[in-house]
Amino acid sequence: MDPLKFNIDMAFAYGAASPMGPGVVRIVANNPGPFTFKGTNTYLVGSTSLAVIDPGPDDAVHREAILSAAGSRPITHILSTHAHRDHVDGIAKLKAATGALVAAYPRDPAAGHIALQDSPSGKLFVDYDFQPDLALYGGGTIEGEDWALTAIHTPGHAPDHLCLALAGRPLLFSGDHVMAWNTTVIAPPEGRMADYVASLEILLDRRDDVFLPGHGGRIHEPQRTVKAYLLHRNWREKSILEALGKETTSIRQIVPEVYRGLAPHMIPAAMLSVQAHVEYLIEKGQVAADLPLTPDRALSRV
Repeated sequence: MDPLKFNIDMAFAYGAASPMGPGVVRIVANNPGPFTFKGTNTYLVGSTSLAVIDPGPDDAVHREAILSAAGSRPITHILSTHAHRDHVDGIAKLKAATGALVAAYPRDPAAGHIALQDSPSGKLFVDYDFQPDLALYGGGTIEGEDWALTAIHTPGHAPDHLCLALAGRPLLFSGDHVMAWNTTVIAPPEGRMADYVASLEILLDRRDDVFLPGHGGRIHEPQRTVKAYLLHRNWREKSILEALGKETTSIRQIVPEVYRGLAPHMIPAAMLSVQAHVEYLIEKGQVAADLPLTPDRALSRV
C-alpha cells in the first residue's frame, strides 16, 4: 500500500482569528508538539451569539485571543470534542469570564486516570475530573441565536469523542477523530481500535464538503480521506499479521517491523497503536494472547 499523503500545509498566526467560512473562525493555540501539530484549533461559531469549540490549553494569551475575536458578541456555549487536556484545560477560566454553559459527552467518573505520552507542552492526557453543564450525546443538538451544532458520537481516540455537525452547512468539526496532518493516536486503554474503525465508517455516509479538525488544516474531500484512513488501518492489520507469521512474537518486536525508521521519541506511541490493533485482532479471532496485553507478552496468529 502507498503511504498516506498527509497535508501539513496550514496558514495561520498564533492569536489571529482566521475565517473558515461564514460564521466560523479558527484560532490556533500556541501548544505545538508531536501529538498536537501546530497547536489545538479553537473554533468560534456564530455571528450574533457564539459557541466556542475546544478552548484548548489553560493559556491566558489564547483565552484573550478568543475573547478579543468575540468582541461584543456573547459566548453562550462552550463545547468540547473530548476531555483530553489540550482541548479542555482552557474551559474553566473561559467559562468564568463569559458565564457560558459547557456541553460535552460526559465521561464515566469511575474511570481511572490514563496518561498518554507527554507532549512537549506536558498537557496531552485525560482530565477525568471534567464534567459539562450539559450532557451532549450522539444525536443531541445545542443551539444559539443563529447556529446549531449536532453531536455525532465517535469513540475510538477517546470514549467521549464527539464530532459536531453545523446545521445548514456541509461542514463537520471532526476533533481528533479525522485530521489531515497525521493519523489519529489510538492509545489503549483510553483508545479502542474497534470503536475507532466503526466511528470512521459512520462518517462515510455523510456528504460534507469540509472537515475542520482539532489540529492541523481543514480537510477537503473528507469522505475520500476517511476511506483512505480505513484502508490504512486495514493495511496496518495485515502488516501486523504478516509480522506474526515470521519469528516476531510480541508488540515490542512488531513495532520496528511495521514502523520503519521511526524516531525514538515516537516509539512509545507506536507501541500503543500496535497494541490497539492487536486488541482488535484478538476481538476478531485472528490473534491469540494471554490477557492483559503487555509489550512483551507472546502473541500468535489463529
